[in-house]
Amino acid sequence: MRLTISEARRIALLSQGFGKARRTRPKLADLHELVRKLGLIQLDCVNVVVPAHYHVPFSRLGAYRRELLDELVYERRHCMEHWAHEASIIPVETYPLLRYRREGHRVWPFGFETFLEQNVSYVEEVVELVRQRGPLVAADLPDPPGASRRLENSWYGSAPRAVLEALFGNGRLAIGDRRAGFARAYDIPERVVPAEHLKADVEECEARRMLLEQAARAHGVATMGDLADYFRMKVNDAREAVGELVAAGVLERVEVEGWREAAYLHCDAPAPQRVKAATMLSPFDPLIWTRKRTLRLFDFDYRFEIFVPQEKRRWGAYVLPFLHGERLAARVDCKADRETGTLTARNVYLESWADPEVTIPALAQALGRFAQWLGLQPDSSACASATRVSKEDAATPVDD
Repeated sequence: MRLTISEARRIALLSQGFGKARRTRPKLADLHELVRKLGLIQLDCVNVVVPAHYHVPFSRLGAYRRELLDELVYERRHCMEHWAHEASIIPVETYPLLRYRREGHRVWPFGFETFLEQNVSYVEEVVELVRQRGPLVAADLPDPPGASRRLENSWYGSAPRAVLEALFGNGRLAIGDRRAGFARAYDIPERVVPAEHLKADVEECEARRMLLEQAARAHGVATMGDLADYFRMKVNDAREAVGELVAAGVLERVEVEGWREAAYLHCDAPAPQRVKAATMLSPFDPLIWTRKRTLRLFDFDYRFEIFVPQEKRRWGAYVLPFLHGERLAARVDCKADRETGTLTARNVYLESWADPEVTIPALAQALGRFAQWLGLQPDSSACASATRVSKEDAATPVDD
């Protein structure tokens, strides 16, 4: 079977939840259904505009109440935090499938493993304190005996937080809540994960197969590398399971116009019908987080430059792709200026093929809806002076 690139784009967009008529007021059930459909939502607390995990549902559902996502995860316990793609929100039923990840978790920075080995009694004290008093944040814990609380050259900042993160990674603790400043509050898994999922025993080979099936369903059509990356597997670890899914008829090996690699189409992938969309995407949206796939699927070379020195940035610190129709039509350098209550579009760059007379009004409207959801006023004056870039100018020499 051979798909045109247009058909592949449509399948991917529909599989990711785009193209549906939006509810006036999306409900908790809509949000839960979306997380299940996507398999996971990547967590990111960068607040230049809005944290990514809140943005992803907005791009598909429209103006939902952000408190619903917190309720879904930290109150109803229908979803939870886990290492999946990166730090992610997953449906609780996925927890047993990631046991092999917990068992193989490596502490970062790797040198901290020595600290854990030398301070076993402190680690056990932390677990017991959480069991008795939890959920706790790092600031609630005592200093490790005979060691500095401060952990130099680490983004964890302190030894207590690094210990909590290590225990979260290996499954002895889970994330029970979020506190001020989006600080993780750690709890024992028995108070976070429903018993049927906590006790479920899934062999690693079956878990990988089920995770890859989720990835394939969320992508619609994807290469081996795309499928492996969704839950951060190595391609070699994914290859056998993908072969088994093909043999079982869950996946079909197909060709996609312009793709050098073979692709795999999920048996329940939607028919490639026309998609109408007009929304800003988070840099960590699962539609575009694999940059090589984004280039293959949309002919859009996207690089997130927040960690690039200012003098080396080409587009801006927090550039959001604009999904218009079935294509990524523009890049918008956005910032939520909370002092003035404004969502500013500091620079706008149109793709070479985009018609300004069609794209600019649609972009201005999308920015207006986005700003209203954020409780801000839109400042889309940069749309009037949008820069049109050629395909060659848009290409980036650095592989993201």
